[in-house]
Amino acid sequence: MDGAVSLKPQERLAEALASNMDAVNVLIRERMASEHAPRIPEVTAHLVEAGGKRLRPMLTLAAATLCGYPGPFHVHLAATVEFIHTATLLHDDVVDESRQRRGRPTANLLWDNKSSVLVGDYLFARSFQLMTDTGNMRVLRILSDAAATIAEGEVLQLTAAQNLATTEDIYLRVVRGKTAALFSAATEVGGVIAGADETLVRALFEYGDALGIAFQIADDLLDYQGDAAQTGKNVGDDFRERKLTLPVIKAVAQATTEERAFWVRTVEKGKQVDGDLEEALRLMEKYGTLDATREDANAWAATARASILTLPAHPIRDMLHDLADYVVSRLN
Repeated sequence: MDGAVSLKPQERLAEALASNMDAVNVLIRERMASEHAPRIPEVTAHLVEAGGKRLRPMLTLAAATLCGYPGPFHVHLAATVEFIHTATLLHDDVVDESRQRRGRPTANLLWDNKSSVLVGDYLFARSFQLMTDTGNMRVLRILSDAAATIAEGEVLQLTAAQNLATTEDIYLRVVRGKTAALFSAATEVGGVIAGADETLVRALFEYGDALGIAFQIADDLLDYQGDAAQTGKNVGDDFRERKLTLPVIKAVAQATTEERAFWVRTVEKGKQVDGDLEEALRLMEKYGTLDATREDANAWAATARASILTLPAHPIRDMLHDLADYVVSRLN
């Protein structure tokens, strides 16, 4: 069998975009440097070089390449997207009091919360400098809007996370904010910087939006069904952290009075005891909410695949199509 065929879609994408990604990585290292505050490159290098998939910047490069853009500013935009993503991770780990990220200790654990927050702020500032290098007001608007939407989504999650009144619509709003906003901005700016037709730009936006939603729903499901060695998280971490994700929201919506009291105690009040995770899993199994969540993830992946059918035939388009499949294939 051809070795390329056995590669995962994001690995094939990384191979196809290798020279551009090398340029992105060089630019990231240049811009995360600080002459006066050595703590900044220490913290950013710990996270940026921790072996992340660089999926979001690859989406920007893929969209621009697909639309025939010769460069050079897709590299700046890809680095911008990665800086925004890294900044949000630094802030998230402080908010969530996380101790592990990508299988390694978090920056806030190795240094402290103050360093994580302030270095995250520095990366946000650097991302805006990179945006302005393009001289394109529209990409500046798209990415600055995305940064605001991400922050808004995180605050909404803070208020909705332990509130049993949280509906699937509110959950979707949170997901669109904290995850899909950067996916859709990443693909959209790739088309915009290439000067692509508005129909193509819209298709790229819709692909990123649907892919981001499928990605997050799959992640939330993997928290209850995943392999800790692969996900870097222990099964049930979201339950222990009292995060009201889609499988639980669906179970709460169908709960009896007695079952609702269980969710109130464990999620709203945070009074968890041994055996509660097993009971939560039993209730999700009882109402088929894990399967229903998987169906939702598959539906969003299908939306992502359908949205790019209008894009020109290109090997990159095929890889993006397969990537939407792969995001949810992790659930099988």
